[in-house]
Amino acid sequence: MPTAPAAPAGESGAGPLPVRARPLLLAAVAVCAACGLVYELVLLTLSASLAGGGITQTSLIVAGFVAALGAGALLVKPFLGNAAAAFVAVETLLGVLGGLSAVTLYVAFSFYATSGPVLVLGTALLGMLVGAELPLLVTLLQTGRTDMDAQGSGRLLADLNAADYAGALVGGLVWPFVLLPAAGMIRGAALTGLVNLAAASVVAALLLRRWLTRRALATALVALLSAATLLGTLLLRARDIETDARQRLYADPIIVATRSAYQEIVVTRRGGDLRLYLDGDLQFSSADEHRYTESLVAPALARDPARVLVLGGGDGLAARELLRHPTVRQVVQVELDPQVITVARTTFARLNRGALDDPRVQVVVADAFRWLRGPPPEPFDAVVVDMPDPDTPALGRLYSQEFYGLVRAVLAPGGLLTVQAGSPYATPNGYWRTVSTVGAAGLATTPYHVDVPSFGDWGFVLATTDRTPPPLVLSARAAPARFLSPAMLTAAGVFPPDRAPRTLAPSTLDRPRIVDDLRSGYQR
Repeated sequence: MPTAPAAPAGESGAGPLPVRARPLLLAAVAVCAACGLVYELVLLTLSASLAGGGITQTSLIVAGFVAALGAGALLVKPFLGNAAAAFVAVETLLGVLGGLSAVTLYVAFSFYATSGPVLVLGTALLGMLVGAELPLLVTLLQTGRTDMDAQGSGRLLADLNAADYAGALVGGLVWPFVLLPAAGMIRGAALTGLVNLAAASVVAALLLRRWLTRRALATALVALLSAATLLGTLLLRARDIETDARQRLYADPIIVATRSAYQEIVVTRRGGDLRLYLDGDLQFSSADEHRYTESLVAPALARDPARVLVLGGGDGLAARELLRHPTVRQVVQVELDPQVITVARTTFARLNRGALDDPRVQVVVADAFRWLRGPPPEPFDAVVVDMPDPDTPALGRLYSQEFYGLVRAVLAPGGLLTVQAGSPYATPNGYWRTVSTVGAAGLATTPYHVDVPSFGDWGFVLATTDRTPPPLVLSARAAPARFLSPAMLTAAGVFPPDRAPRTLAPSTLDRPRIVDDLRSGYQR
């Protein structure tokens, strides 16, 4: 039969925890577990948002957090003799560090353009503190008991695990569905810290006072109150801190800043130049977007389509160019993020000429991959794929052989497809990987590239269901363009020796090679 731990220091005569108090302590276990999982999700969310965290970084954070749990469980062993005071100390530190984690990482990234060291340190500290909780709680529940046999220990462990896992489930659901969309990362983490501190305060005031001296209890409550005041101040000042930190990331004044369920959306303006950033990546500059947009759209109009599908392109610029073509009767615009559509219809309404409100445009808010897998629509004469660069696994699936196979299925015979494919100079493997992947989906391809000052040398892919690669030509009925001419488009198909074509294995759902291509290219 296991030996019961010694009574915690403080009131040595305190007996075991009353049976009626055990549900409250188990509830505290559930709350602490929920908060602990939220802290881990905060780290993962920030990793994705600030550094484009992929599989490797996500795996390192999860593995590091789990390893830190074990380290925390071992490091807390010397403090089990004073479990009550140690529990309050751990929860106070956890509430403060967890509550400040998001703002610390965000500010560090804005000042130093990196958050890696802070992310590693935060993972280690938060993991160790969360790992210390369960041994302390087991000690508190067993303290003073002499009737604990093997079955009793098993029941106690079952109760603790059930409360712990139930709390983790709640935390895992609350972060993506409640806290993140409603409060954002900084406020969401701070609110979680406050909940953590509140749970510790209840436990200290109602349960642990029998094991703590009055002085120790008063000290614990003052510490908890001070920590709560700090996080409360952060909640009140979060908007100012976030605004100041965000502005440091952008050279131009920010006029729109919002976080959707999918990404951070920022619009800057300097003079007449509007710029759109998604998760910190530039999507276009109004000073030269016509070069990009005309080059993406015009080749797809060479055969005078009537029905055109746009995948991505929620800024409405591709739709604007399509509507200028006299044969286009319908544009189906599929965009994942409704917040981008809102910005397009307001901030960019003048730039895109209200294209998304044109009666010829049907806006569909949906994931392009899932939409293509749905009931097959009437075939389209042309498809324009205007997706962000695939520097994350989520975006990599939209540059996969399977995705382009679905696109091919909705193209009418002889239909044309254009794809924005990144820079053949900055990320050559990523560019030629896209060309190879489109070809692997059964489409004949013609690569081409133009100069876009905001991006540099930028590449595209023109493809068709025909057996032969499509020529780079403009429709005889094309509307006048600011940049693209027949001669310019012909020249766009020529690649110099230092950017010579490459034949690469396709990127697939199973092997998203293009994600690594993009990241290694950026590092180079």
